Amino acid sequence: MRILAIIVMLAAVTPFLTSCGKSDKGNLPKASGISGDMYVVMDSIQWMGPLGAKIDSLFSADMEGLPRPEPIFNMKWVDPRKLNFVLKQRRNLIFAMTLDNKGQGAVVVRRLFTPSSIQKIKTEPGLYLETTKDLYAIGQDVMFLFGNTEAELTANINRDGKKLVEYFNKRERERLEQSLFKSAPVKGITDWVEKEMDVTIKIPFGYKLAQNEKDFMWARQINVADDKDIFIAVSDYTSVDQFQQENLIRFRDAVCNKHLYEDPDLPDSYLVTETNVSHIPVQVKQVNFNGSYAVEMRGLWRTNNKSMGGPFVGYAMVDEKEGKFYYIEGFTFSPSKGQREIMRELETILMTFKMNVTPPAESK
Repeated sequence: MRILAIIVMLAAVTPFLTSCGKSDKGNLPKASGISGDMYVVMDSIQWMGPLGAKIDSLFSADMEGLPRPEPIFNMKWVDPRKLNFVLKQRRNLIFAMTLDNKGQGAVVVRRLFTPSSIQKIKTEPGLYLETTKDLYAIGQDVMFLFGNTEAELTANINRDGKKLVEYFNKRERERLEQSLFKSAPVKGITDWVEKEMDVTIKIPFGYKLAQNEKDFMWARQINVADDKDIFIAVSDYTSVDQFQQENLIRFRDAVCNKHLYEDPDLPDSYLVTETNVSHIPVQVKQVNFNGSYAVEMRGLWRTNNKSMGGPFVGYAMVDEKEGKFYYIEGFTFSPSKGQREIMRELETILMTFKMNVTPPAESK
């Protein structure tokens, strides 16, 4: 029930804000800022204290599975008294305040709340967040974090922090999807996988088909500074053991050994899963993938001759009706630039993958 409550709070907004915190959407500018930037508006004393440290550490934690440390979000603090027209238009905004703080910055943030919502905060300690879209700009997401006391709010964030980060992660992927598919997906690839593999996936313009067989498809986009890759592998589904980490790695390595090469002119070069970097281990977890059960796997890859390497993210799932086991993955080689946003892009493409199965409500 706790998870359901958080989902409801993240999905719908009650009338918490005063009229000075709302704008006429018909006259709003487009949201500005860079993907991955997060602006936090809160009193300076709290930003420099335990509450600010908790929010900062949560959203600026290293993204999992990257070879070099890169934060999930680049955190930028804004003094509420200096929240000008330009800063209000940023794509990701967090407002934080607690009623026990009497600082000037906290007073400014508190003015955004209605009197009834202030009373609600005082009497309902479990209520600590609201989200809204397009508050000051079109395409903007705003989260309000609040509490009766700083200790109370910090405890609530401690308990549900990952869900707060995932809210903004999901929104970044949605923005990326709109950008990636402004042009129509590569029809030749989408048509082929639907016909030969009985699945659908959107491959953005700019990706080329590198290899296709009945049980394997590889699409890639080679740029000056990076190489972005997507592949789909399918085999028979035999048992739930196929989802175990060691078996997923074994399956991935077998696929990579057979199909994924470093250089077409060097047939002995291929990709392997990197399992010897102790501080960046392969990580596996169960996830809900478009309504279907899946296992997510993140980690590093390298070539067998150790000349290249980079991060990957993959998802394993099964079509029980057809007895098929699917593994889809995105990986990149981009040694000269940050990889966080590339991996967000690859995740966004993977999230368009769908099996032609019975809708979740009718399945097991």
